[in-house]
Amino acid sequence: MLSVIWLLAAATPLTALAQKILPPPDGFIYHSAFPDFGGPEDRVTEKRITDFESLAKKRIVWAYFSNNWKKRIKFPSKAIQTIYSHGTIPFVRLMARTNFDERPRRDTKYRLRKIIRGKFDKQLIAWAKKAKASNIPIMIEFGTEVNGFWFPWNAKWNGRRHKKKYGDPDKYDGAERFVDAYRHIVNIFRSENVQNVTWVFHVNARSFPKKVWNEMQRYYPGDDFVDWIGVSVYGALDSNSEWESFTEVLDEAYPKLAAISATKPLAILEFGVDERPLEPGKKAEWIADAFKAITSNRYPRIKAISYWHENWPNSSGTKTKLRIDSSPSALKAYQDGVANDMFTSVVYLGN
Repeated sequence: MLSVIWLLAAATPLTALAQKILPPPDGFIYHSAFPDFGGPEDRVTEKRITDFESLAKKRIVWAYFSNNWKKRIKFPSKAIQTIYSHGTIPFVRLMARTNFDERPRRDTKYRLRKIIRGKFDKQLIAWAKKAKASNIPIMIEFGTEVNGFWFPWNAKWNGRRHKKKYGDPDKYDGAERFVDAYRHIVNIFRSENVQNVTWVFHVNARSFPKKVWNEMQRYYPGDDFVDWIGVSVYGALDSNSEWESFTEVLDEAYPKLAAISATKPLAILEFGVDERPLEPGKKAEWIADAFKAITSNRYPRIKAISYWHENWPNSSGTKTKLRIDSSPSALKAYQDGVANDMFTSVVYLGN
């Protein structure tokens, strides 16, 4: 069964028969965003969503935010209801971290081995029950940018290159632990018969460190556990970073993404680039290049895009400006890009 919800109006109540987010038909791509939900990525308000949509001059299909586990894993009911009441799909990043601290290090509380052993099952079961009771279509990812060492679920902090200290002696322990943790969480939701969740696997376009044990495909939980595959595609994030075009980054990653699964739809879950005041127009060119490539069928399996709309201060005293309104030229480039009818605000739901 297939049903459609039009996102230019208030959300329509959905039946339990149609609650998975399907890819749009051929020729269409979902338009979505992280609409500046603040530093900890969880300050969800309807105003932040409408502000972004007013700037973009187009509605978004999903609003992307973080569910930071901190001291206890809790279902973000208020955030999910706020997003859904706006007529938008809530997309939750399950962030297994105690603190919102981006210094690369192990999180001793939420180690993958503890998730696998069931230490947090009670809290995850409660999360799953509340998700089911909401009857709201929810997208969920666990292990954001898993092939990046900056997050504690990366293999660097969970077994790295070893093969014989856990599980299959032919597999790298770090990636294998992630796969098992991801599957464990999905299986909890299945045990509660949760039908309204769409599962997403999310990698960075490039693996850091660039080691064989950290290759993106090693983390894939398998087609039976994943509905969508997503990627982060960023350009320069500060004035000291090397400038690369959107296509330079994604051209390298796309074949690897497509090889992970022959059937799953692909999404650009995060993309953006810094504004460089001393080089006016450069960000606008980067954005225009991105939209030109996406709409030219260069990456035919990309079925959704989601812009990371945020500015943040750096320790150097500078500020990274990813917001689409960081300059008039950047804003116009984004508006012109999403004005293409290929980018849709209509979500397709089914089983």
